[in-house]
Amino acid sequence: MIFGERKDTTVSESELFIHTEHLSFTYQSEEPDPAPALRDVSVDIRRGEYVAVLGHNGSGKSTFAKLLNLMLEPSGGKLVIGGADLSHSAELTEEELFAHRRRVGMVFQNPDNQLVATVVEEDVAFGPENLGIPNPELRERVDHALATVGMTEYARHEPHRLSGGQKQRVAIAGVIAMMPECVIFDESTAMLDPSGRREVLDMIRKLNRDCGMTVLNITHYMEEAALADRIIVINDGSVFLDGTPDEVFARRDDLVRVGLEVPQCTELLHRLRAAGVPVDVSHIASMKGCADALAEVLSGR
Repeated sequence: MIFGERKDTTVSESELFIHTEHLSFTYQSEEPDPAPALRDVSVDIRRGEYVAVLGHNGSGKSTFAKLLNLMLEPSGGKLVIGGADLSHSAELTEEELFAHRRRVGMVFQNPDNQLVATVVEEDVAFGPENLGIPNPELRERVDHALATVGMTEYARHEPHRLSGGQKQRVAIAGVIAMMPECVIFDESTAMLDPSGRREVLDMIRKLNRDCGMTVLNITHYMEEAALADRIIVINDGSVFLDGTPDEVFARRDDLVRVGLEVPQCTELLHRLRAAGVPVDVSHIASMKGCADALAEVLSGR
C-alpha cells in the first residue's frame, strides 16, 4: 500500500486483531483550530503480525500507539481491537480499561518509568498481583516471564543496578506476566546503547515468532523496521506508506521527502543503481538481501 491506498486484501474476523477506520485524534489546545495529531488512519493488523511503525518526530506514530492502548480516546473514526469497539473509550469503566490493557501491553522508551519495585521478581509480579492472581499461578507467571526474557538469574537483583538493556527486558517481562495478546513497543530502544538495542530486538522477535504475540514496534530506526513483517509509515498524522520492508524501502526518494532514511545497505544499492550499476533493488531491506544483490552483480549474472 503506497500513499495511504489500502491493499485489496480480505482479512477474516478471526485473523484480525486491530481494525481502524478514519481514526483521528486532536490534542486540546488554546489555538482556535488546532491541527489533528492523527487523521483518517485506516489500517488492519492481523493476529500474530509483526508491524513496525515509522515516522519522524511529531508525525503521529506515538499518538497512534497511545490510542491503541486507550491512553487517549479517538476524536473521530472507529477503533476495534480483538472484536471490541473501543471508539468511545471514555465511556468504559475502570475495570474495562484495565481488562483491555491486559490484552494490549505497552513498553515505553524509558524503562525506569515502568519499574516500580526494589527487586526484579517483585516488579514483574506487580501487574498480575494487582489482578488478584493467586499463588502458585503468580509464581508461574513471574518465572515464565523472566525465563522468556533471559533474566531468571537476576530475579533477586535490584533493578537500578541493571544495565539499560536488562532494565528494558525486566519491563518487557512485566508486560509478559500480564499475558497480553499484543505488545506495543513505543521507541523502546531509543535510550539504549547498541548492545541493549540488540537485547530488546531479540526479545521482540522471540515474542512474535515463538510466543505468537502481535507486535507493534514504534521506532525511528530503519534497521529495526527492516526486521518486521510489515512497515507502516506515518507522516503528518496520516498513513503515507504501508507494505513489506522491501516495498517501503524501495521508495527511498519518498521516504527522504518526509524526513526519513533507508538502512545503510539499502542506501548503498540505491546509489549504485543511480550510478548505472544494474543492481536489483527489489529485495534490499535486509543485509542478506543487499549482499545477495551485490553478489549477483559481481558474479555477472
